[in-house]
Amino acid sequence: MESTVVSEKRPGYGQLLRTPGALSFLLPGFAARQPFAMLTIGIVLLVQHTTGSYGSAGAVAAVTGVSMALFAPQSGKLADRLGQRAVLVPGVLIHTASVSLLVALALGGAPLWALFLAAVPSGASVPQVGPMVRARWAAKLDGTPLMPTAAAFESVTDEFTFVVGPVLATALCTGVHPAAGLIAEAALTLVGGLFFAAQRATQPAHGLAAAAGHADGEPRRSALSIPGVRVLVIAFLGIGSVFGGMQVSLTAFSEEIGNPGANGLLYGVFAAGNMLAGIAMGAVAWKVGPRRRLLLGYAGLTVAASLLWSVHSVLLLGALGLVVGLCIAPALITGYTIVETLVPATSRTEAFTWLTGAVALGQAAAVTVAGRLADAHGASAGFLVPMAGTLLALVTLIALRSRLHPRPASRVAARGIGHRVPVAVD
Repeated sequence: MESTVVSEKRPGYGQLLRTPGALSFLLPGFAARQPFAMLTIGIVLLVQHTTGSYGSAGAVAAVTGVSMALFAPQSGKLADRLGQRAVLVPGVLIHTASVSLLVALALGGAPLWALFLAAVPSGASVPQVGPMVRARWAAKLDGTPLMPTAAAFESVTDEFTFVVGPVLATALCTGVHPAAGLIAEAALTLVGGLFFAAQRATQPAHGLAAAAGHADGEPRRSALSIPGVRVLVIAFLGIGSVFGGMQVSLTAFSEEIGNPGANGLLYGVFAAGNMLAGIAMGAVAWKVGPRRRLLLGYAGLTVAASLLWSVHSVLLLGALGLVVGLCIAPALITGYTIVETLVPATSRTEAFTWLTGAVALGQAAAVTVAGRLADAHGASAGFLVPMAGTLLALVTLIALRSRLHPRPASRVAARGIGHRVPVAVD
């Protein structure tokens, strides 16, 4: 049986936030995190408005997501080697310019191929602030009892981003202007990203990854070369399919019932479930091992996501969306916990960005497929995408769960941010 040895007491969030220098990178980091939560839904709402097609909107959003998934790990590698500021500043500027170009092309009635071209740099340049914040916590708190608390706090922040971002983008697009969501996203990226990059005092030392490789006499391995990381990537692809499928299908459902504004409320309820579950996950001293928590949480997510297509009531859809959200946070948080036990500290940012990129890639595929299904068969068909994505990922997790065991060396080397370093008990 898998279990975890834990202490009965753990430091609280208040003590964590009193860490010297913490607020200096947390506040701008929160603003700069919004692109991941606002970009896809902002593109879907704008392009659907200008083209009248959910399929076209989903395809443009998918190009953005694929670009992010492909470039995010490379950004993480560069941040580990060159430093966060060296990667973040040019990325923020490119992202702001690319999103502005995408907005101008969409409003100008440009052909779909032109939107695709603008979507590539828009996605590739999304700043990987979440992994960078986690790396800063690890640099400040490595080896202290505050590390598990920092991991929980970061997961709650991620979930809160998914509450605020899509709701804000939807409200701006439906209540102000179809392009307002993307304009706000670009502005938050620019301001938050530059302020975050300016906090040099809390930036982790760079060049450690290359130095470690030379010291060992071996070239530095990619985090993706570790089998357990690849299994988690598949699990996070399934989570991304839920985010993407929900965004498109809830938008289509709200249009079908003649109340476009309901989209923001429904997605907000779904995202609130993520946040509430994240808070609970951080408050509990778990005695069940992370591998089992991941399997149980993912099974619950799959069951809930498999029922979405059959619901046609706003009230019932909101309630079921809340349950789906409650199930996502345990899977996300536990996945980040496990990856910490699998990778060395020198691959910390890269490993985080592989998981973040997997969510983006799953989201991109989901908005494309769900958009085409919603165009052809209605919103209910779009909800089949989260069901398929989570089912496939759950089967993979069950079949390859043995690869999620940490290697003995990783228990010591991967002293980054994680909920706890699990200790197997026979």
